[in-house]
Amino acid sequence: MKPALVPKLPKYPKNWQALHLGKDLQAVAELKLAEPSRQMFGYHLVKLGSLSSQLALDNCPIQHKINVTSFDFNSPSVIAEPGWLPFASRSIDAFILAHELDFAQDPHQVLREVDRCMMPDGHVAILGFNPVSLPGCLKWTPFKHQNVLHDARFFSAHRVKDWLSLLGYQIVDEQFYIHSTLFFEKKIDLNSKWAKFASRYLPFMASVYLIVGKKREFPLSLIKPKWELKTRFATVGASIRSATTK
Repeated sequence: MKPALVPKLPKYPKNWQALHLGKDLQAVAELKLAEPSRQMFGYHLVKLGSLSSQLALDNCPIQHKINVTSFDFNSPSVIAEPGWLPFASRSIDAFILAHELDFAQDPHQVLREVDRCMMPDGHVAILGFNPVSLPGCLKWTPFKHQNVLHDARFFSAHRVKDWLSLLGYQIVDEQFYIHSTLFFEKKIDLNSKWAKFASRYLPFMASVYLIVGKKREFPLSLIKPKWELKTRFATVGASIRSATTK
């Protein structure tokens, strides 16, 4: 297994248009996030990264949504590195990471910062490219050198879930979708015969996955019981006085 930390920062897409079929990918991502985001509650939601910041989460009940990017100084967003967030510990109720780990130099540090800022019972939604898929294979071929997917990390869903479990997150949702090469097609059609067949019989070979984790915290201090055992004394029918009279 390759290490998560790499010496060189991967080529980072500044918007969905930088990806082939980017607008279709964005539309499907918003569709898949509609129901999970409906289950997110609290006061603050952070959309981490340029791709996440452009997602519309109309069904999410959290009103205060914060965009965090590291380069777009003209947009109304917080300018910060994803591995060093300017938020207080335990202050954010939900995070959206749309392919942020795929283009991160140190994904472990990104997740550590997300976990530091996360409130107990908060949610994190992670979208990633599946290495066991057609684009995961084409990434290593010389085709379409200009496609930014050649720089994507393609972490497996199992590996990402393992990282989350080590941080104390419970996986509450997992989806695999879009059976496409993401290199040659002109459009993504989820209703085509091939898409329906692949979704039914080859779900784990999809191009993209969605993982939703919920942060769980358990108390480490012992809780003393409110009740205590009390010694009960009972008479045995004899006394010193009765013994002396005899």
